Amino acid sequence: MTNDTMQGLSRTHYCTEVSASDIGKTVTVAGFVQKNRDKGSLVFIDLRDRTGIIQLVFDDSSPGELRKKGAGVRAEYVLMAKGAVRERASKNPELATGGIEILVEDLRILSRAETPPFEITDETGVREDLRLKHRYLDLRRSEMQKTLMLRHKIVKQTRDFFDRGGFLEVETPILIKSTPEGARDYLVPSRVHPGSFYALPQSPQLFKQLLMLSGYDRYMQIAKCFRDEDLRADRQPEFTQIDVEMSFVNEEDVMAVNEAFVAELFDKVLGVKIPTPLPRLSYQEAMTRYGSDKPDTRFDLSIIDLTDTLRGFGFGVFSSAIEGGGSVRAINAKGAAEILSRKEIDKLTAVVKTYRAGGLAFLRLTGENESSSYEKFLTDGEKAALRKAVNAQEGDVVLIVADAKDSTVLTSLGALRLELAGRLGLIKPGTWDLLWVVDFPLFEYDEEEDCYSAMHHPFTSPKLEDVDKLESNPAACRARAYDIILNGVELGGGSIRINDPVLQQRMFAALGLDEETQRERFGFLLEAFKYGVPPHGGIAYGLDRLVMLMAGKASIRDVIAFPKVQNASDLMAGCPAAVPEKYLDELRIAVKPEA
Repeated sequence: MTNDTMQGLSRTHYCTEVSASDIGKTVTVAGFVQKNRDKGSLVFIDLRDRTGIIQLVFDDSSPGELRKKGAGVRAEYVLMAKGAVRERASKNPELATGGIEILVEDLRILSRAETPPFEITDETGVREDLRLKHRYLDLRRSEMQKTLMLRHKIVKQTRDFFDRGGFLEVETPILIKSTPEGARDYLVPSRVHPGSFYALPQSPQLFKQLLMLSGYDRYMQIAKCFRDEDLRADRQPEFTQIDVEMSFVNEEDVMAVNEAFVAELFDKVLGVKIPTPLPRLSYQEAMTRYGSDKPDTRFDLSIIDLTDTLRGFGFGVFSSAIEGGGSVRAINAKGAAEILSRKEIDKLTAVVKTYRAGGLAFLRLTGENESSSYEKFLTDGEKAALRKAVNAQEGDVVLIVADAKDSTVLTSLGALRLELAGRLGLIKPGTWDLLWVVDFPLFEYDEEEDCYSAMHHPFTSPKLEDVDKLESNPAACRARAYDIILNGVELGGGSIRINDPVLQQRMFAALGLDEETQRERFGFLLEAFKYGVPPHGGIAYGLDRLVMLMAGKASIRDVIAFPKVQNASDLMAGCPAAVPEKYLDELRIAVKPEA
């Protein structure tokens, strides 16, 4: 059956633009059929577009053929309808247009639809893989459309803010030189230069620094980035950054601009007031208090250091950790004894073991029925000293981790802290808690490779007072870096960059890069640095993550129009996929069979 055409009709309103003020007027709307109800002499169609739903109606006054046509439409048919707006006899307060309807006088079926594999509703309840296989249908759901419209609003507000601040949006290349640092690059073979490859950018880092060298002073970009990372549940091989760089600035300048940006963004988009200036934590304080460099400070549960208190105690688990150069630390879950049974504590033990802790010692204080996994090994004096150190009272549950590696103790308790917050209901809904984490280490030690690597990237400047330690004591060097954290999630990170070519070469050398490797990977940057480089710094936000948090979603896949799944494949388009042999021949590439 041939579809109708739009000839002679033009849409005048989106569905929810029609209001009670239009009663008596003739309007034309267009969209998808949500559902159809045939009551014989009355036919109702819920028509849906990206703004919402409006009811179309055919009644006794409608020509018989027109009413029959309306009764014959099915879910997801694409329609255009013209008619008079009137007041509904039976109102629906749950709809924005629930007090009005359109009495149809002209109906066009522009496209018919087969029965979709799942119902197009917000409460669809189907598996995510099925939704992603038919993403074009999933995107019709109002929840998805609201989320992508929110994303649009966030991007627009971002561009408006930085435009007012004198930032220029400059596009940087997608096909670049491979300079592997951290994650693996996606490589693109060159047909024109056989055997040579481009890389897709992991970030515009070098190019935005070169723009500062080129005198553009303030830059921003909504930038596509790519990382060939190992599989993780909520990572994407391609993602989007809000990328920012500024010249003639220090840390305070960059942080002040970005505090103003975040405050305005939340105000204009969500109507949420973010008090500024934002609080700050040093990296060291964040780790020792919260066990994380992206701490969730919406609740307390601070980590308590027991190392000095327990030094010399006879209990082997504690003493061996301390003597091995590690630590013993605890969390006191105040008043949690009724919730955290022994069975629940066993489940928490599995959490810390995930982070390589050997186990979880506990003290559960429930009056006469108190229990502990370690107190029987302590003297009365030791027992009293430990309880005092953690301020243990009736109703509390004290959870302790000991290990010869302090990092294991902190990261495992940091994860335990988050798990406890969820189980104990400690996070108040609707809370927005932003802060800066500063004074990061410049390097982190890679035990597998037995060398230092840059904690952020090799272009981050060391603190001026730590420059002399680059060669003699790299572990003590701190970075001029800063991360902005929202509710325990890193929103963005940045730093003041190195603008001295000699210092940049020293930094490369500290990372184990000889002069030849420096020239091979970063020769164009070092060459550019010969011609004058203003002091500069910047920040990059993960846009997908920012939208996810502002939209209240659990996964970044819910805020990206066409995402990949955990194994980096696209279920809808069926990629990655093999290509014809002739294309590989043109590129002079041969695919090795799996071993």
